[in-house]
Parts: sequence; structure tokens; C-alpha cells
Amino acid sequence: MLFTSYAFLGFIALLFLLYYLIPRRMQWGLLLFASYLFYFIAGPSWLLYILTTTVTTYFAALRIEETGQRQKAYIKANKEQLSGEEKKAYKEKMKGRQRTWMLVCLLLNLGILAVVKYTNFAISNINGLLRVAGSATQLDFWDIALPMGISFYTFQALGYLIDVYRGTVAAEKNPFRLALFVSFFPQLIQGPISRFGDLAQSLYEEHAFEAKRFCYGLERILWGYFKKLVIADRILTGVNTIIRDAGTYRGAYVFVGMLFYALELYADFTGGIDITIGIAQALGITVKENFNRPYFSKSVKEYWRRWHITMGTWFTDYIFYPISVCKPMLKLSRFARARLGENIGKRVPIYLSSFAVWFATGIWHGASWNFIVWGLGNWVVLMISQELEPLYARFHRRFDVQGRGWFKLFQVLRTILIMSCLRTFDCYRNVPLTFQMFGTLFTEWNWHILWDGSLLALGLSVVDYGILLAGLMLLVAVSLLQRKGSVRDSIAARPYPVRFLIWYGLFLIVLLAGAYGIGYDASQFIYNQF
Repeated sequence: MLFTSYAFLGFIALLFLLYYLIPRRMQWGLLLFASYLFYFIAGPSWLLYILTTTVTTYFAALRIEETGQRQKAYIKANKEQLSGEEKKAYKEKMKGRQRTWMLVCLLLNLGILAVVKYTNFAISNINGLLRVAGSATQLDFWDIALPMGISFYTFQALGYLIDVYRGTVAAEKNPFRLALFVSFFPQLIQGPISRFGDLAQSLYEEHAFEAKRFCYGLERILWGYFKKLVIADRILTGVNTIIRDAGTYRGAYVFVGMLFYALELYADFTGGIDITIGIAQALGITVKENFNRPYFSKSVKEYWRRWHITMGTWFTDYIFYPISVCKPMLKLSRFARARLGENIGKRVPIYLSSFAVWFATGIWHGASWNFIVWGLGNWVVLMISQELEPLYARFHRRFDVQGRGWFKLFQVLRTILIMSCLRTFDCYRNVPLTFQMFGTLFTEWNWHILWDGSLLALGLSVVDYGILLAGLMLLVAVSLLQRKGSVRDSIAARPYPVRFLIWYGLFLIVLLAGAYGIGYDASQFIYNQF
């Protein structure tokens, strides 16, 4: 059921109606039913996967918490008889049991994710090695479907499990409430990846109807549909024309495709998140923001603090920090300091932990080498930037440009260009082809296409370009206004006729200027594939 389908609009309209008509104590139960119905419609057989993740996470978290409570009770009851060494040994023994429960559950669920998402990728690489070795043997690919949202709900469930292990949240005793946390339907397609401590309270509590909050939610949903239907799905036609005919569209077309895809990805992904957050807000539920005006970032490091925030913090908290402070890494760091010097030795944990994060980020996005190279490309850029920080500092001490408007604009455009270049791996989905097409930027000098009308042959008319330009200007204007506070709060302070004209006008724009009809297809959100 596409977010952009009439069926989905009818689904959430009926949900909103029932949610505020039934007794409030039953609201979270209705959400659980709606979430599983949503998932059942997407693929009945996929329910087995999400149920397995939910059940195993539920029981493992309970066992982890019960083990910790038993440890505290035993030490409290025997604190007079136990020596310090005995207490330490007992704590280590019980911590080991907790760790075993956590690791078994992690390996099981990550194993499920690996099998359904990466088996055919592994087979294709094995077949490639066999061909290189001269063997005629080839393994058959598995006929296995990738369940919707499996990367998102798996990470969300395992984040909860790790938090229980760390003692930062209490294990949920009600299996149905945990099932709702794992399956909450607006998040299934593309996130955000919520933490139990952030989402649980508003997800389970009773909500009375509040007109202002409900209207704010609808406004956010409408804004999401504007981004998706008016901008993303329209420019998608041009993106597909360029990347699907690499033989024809080379040189400057690659540059155009990079910029088109940057706009499409932003409008598509943030539009979907707007719809998710808007649905949750209309229901009285608070979901974490996932973006903070990323295209205003002045560096790649800042960009990744602003883009897909919940994914970035998940990888940081559950991969980067555990790896960087684990005993083998600390031992390696001491070895490197002794053999290579203090400066290099202290960087080893950062380099290797960051490598692990960006490799995982790449492979998480897709079972393909292009995503791995994309992830490691980000790692290289970030590591180079970090090493050049002393040089940047010397430059800014000598030249007083920091904070100047023109220099900020240069930094923003530079960041957009770097990220767009890296995203060519996402566009072409083939590493050699990506390098080949990127190389044509410098070998095939056809920049005249930018002004001789050639861009009208990409499936976009003059009207389409006009709508895209107006939409882009509106996106930039709203982003600039958000720096001063909530745009919805500002609109809400206006007289009712003004508010009505703004939102009804946006509704008409979506209705009249959305990418529908012949030549357009209401596509699934990009991040649904991940």
C-alpha cells in the first residue's frame, strides 16, 4: 500500500476516525491492529519475519532484565557474607549471561536480515570468483523476497534490546506493546529509526483529540505530499532518462543527473518522513525528527549530523562507540602508539571504528558493491577532512573569511557538490560504470546542453521545469524560515482567512501540479528499498 495511493489515504482517514471514537485505553491496541493489517496487506508471508523479531527480542530482553535483577537481589541479600572479589566475580558471571542472551538474539535477527537481504549478493560474488578461477560451476540464486522495512524494524528492535542490556530502558513486560513499538506502521517504509525511550511514552498513552495538534499533523502530511508528488516524482522522469541510457547521456548530462537526483532524493525522503511524522502527530505520538536542513551544511561532517539523523545516531551509539572502546581496539591503539607514535596511535580507534560504521552504512543501504563503495567514499572524505583540520585552521587565521556570507555559500555549494558526486554510485548502481560516467564529465565537453534546449528531451517540458523551479524556491524559502522557528506556528498566528488560503492553496498545488497521468507513475519511496 503506497503512501501515495488512495487506499492509504482511506486507511489513515478511517484510522483517525476510529482512534478518537473508541475508548482511549484501546487506542494503542487499535494502532497495533492497524500496523499488522498494513503489513499483512503489503505481504502476508512477511508477518513471520516481523513476528520472529518481536518475539525473540521480547523474551531476550526479559531474560536480560531478570538476570540483572537476580544479581542485585543476590548481592543485597548476601552483602555481609561476600567479599569484594566474590561480588566482582558474581557480577561478571551474571553480566556474561546477559551478554549471551543479547548476542544470541542479535545474531539470530541479524542473521535473518543477512539471509533475506544479502544471500544473492554473496552468491553473485562467489560466482564471479568461480568464473575468474576458470570454473564452469555456478551457484543458483535464491528466490527470496525482501520483506518490507526489515532493515528499519530490525535495527529498531535491536536498539531496544541493547538499551535493555545497558540498563538505559526497562524491558517491556507486555508483548503486544513491544509488538506495536516494532511494527508502528508509518515508520516501516523509511523510518525514522526510533529509540524505545523516546517513542514508548507517547505511543502507549491515551490521547484526547486536540484540534491544533491534529491540524498540525495534517499540515505536515500535506507538505510531505507536496515534496513527493510535485517535486520528487516529477524530476524522477529526468533522472531515469539520464541514468538508464548511459550510452547517450554522458558528460554534462551526468552533472545534470547528479543535481536532479540530489533534489529528487531530498524531496522524496524528507517528504516521506514528513508524512510519517504528520500521521504520528495527528495521533498524538511524538516521533523524532530525521532531518535538519542538510543542504545548508557547510561540511560533509555537518551534513551527516543533519541527514537521516536517527540512522546516524544508531550507527554511532551501537557500532562506533562499542568498537572504539572494546578491549582489542584499546590494545591495538597501545600497540600503534608504541610502534607508530602518539599521533597515529590515538587515531587508530577512530579510523577503524569509522571504517566499520561506513562499511555498515553502505551495506545497510543495499546488497551491492556500489553502496559499499559509496559508504567507504564518505569515510575517505571524512577522514581526509579530519586530517586537514590543522591546515584549515591555519588558512582561517591568515584569511578572514570565516562567517562571511559569500564564504558560507561556497561551503554549502561545495558540500552539495561532494555529496552529489558520491551519490553517482547510488544512481548508476554499477561501480565501473559509475567511474566511467563520472570520467566523462572531464572528457566529453558538451556543456552546451545546459542552454540549447537539450534538457527538454529528458521527458520534462518547460512547464515541468517551471514547476520544479517554483517548488525548489519554496523549499529553500521554508528552510530559511525554519531557522527562525516553526513555520506552522508562524502560519497559525495569522488570521484564519490567511491560514486557509495558504493550506488550501498548497492542497490545490498538490492536486493540480502533482506528477500524475500519462508518463508518470506514483513511485514507491526511495528508502523503501533499504
